[in-house]
Amino acid sequence: MSLSKVRIVLVCPSHPGNIGASARAMKNMSLQRLDLVRPDKFPHADALARASGADDVLASARVHDTLEQALEGCRWVVGTTARERTIGWPTLSPREFAQVAREHAKDGEIAVVFGRERTGLTNEEVDRCHALVRIPGNASYSSLNLASAVQILAYEIFLGFAEEIGATIESGAVAPSSHEDLERFYAHLEQVLVEIGFLDPDNPRQLMRRLRRLFNRSGLQDNELNILRGILTAVQQTEYWRRSN
Repeated sequence: MSLSKVRIVLVCPSHPGNIGASARAMKNMSLQRLDLVRPDKFPHADALARASGADDVLASARVHDTLEQALEGCRWVVGTTARERTIGWPTLSPREFAQVAREHAKDGEIAVVFGRERTGLTNEEVDRCHALVRIPGNASYSSLNLASAVQILAYEIFLGFAEEIGATIESGAVAPSSHEDLERFYAHLEQVLVEIGFLDPDNPRQLMRRLRRLFNRSGLQDNELNILRGILTAVQQTEYWRRSN
């Protein structure tokens, strides 16, 4: 499944900078299909400047006279909203939206529709949506910048589609050191503590157990373990030099 099945539709955006920033947000998350409905100013230098490298997304953007044209060929349409509607509408959280979108994209193209910066989508435009998505936030100040809203939903789409598109989501976590390496470190640490007289092997009390708990809690990684082993070796060399002189 390809993210090319996802359209980001901006209805009557008034600030060209928001168009460019939205394009940048899309490219960050591997989205390419941008559709604009009656933008006030496009193409525009401000859009290009704010795109910051997402020029290709802007260059391929399609401009339409009506929302109907922008939605042509779509199997599922979701609109964004920051407020309650008089008539209840199926409303999803961003995470729920991404999961449902993934299922609908198996059958065809989908569209995510963003309204005007100041007033959002009209009721008539909402009527063309199968569901709404609301980004939770401060109840007394719930209005998001257009490009910020695009970034949040684009991120959720990317996470939701990751398995289908074969994307790897890096957590940034590094595996902790192995049990064997930790045991060698603890043996080395105990040896040095005895050599410098900090640990009495005949009366060790709970010192090594407490040190084990301390280091185990920190989740030592290989590079960190190597640094500690290097410090212990330097201490041993210094102690040997001191005794020899």
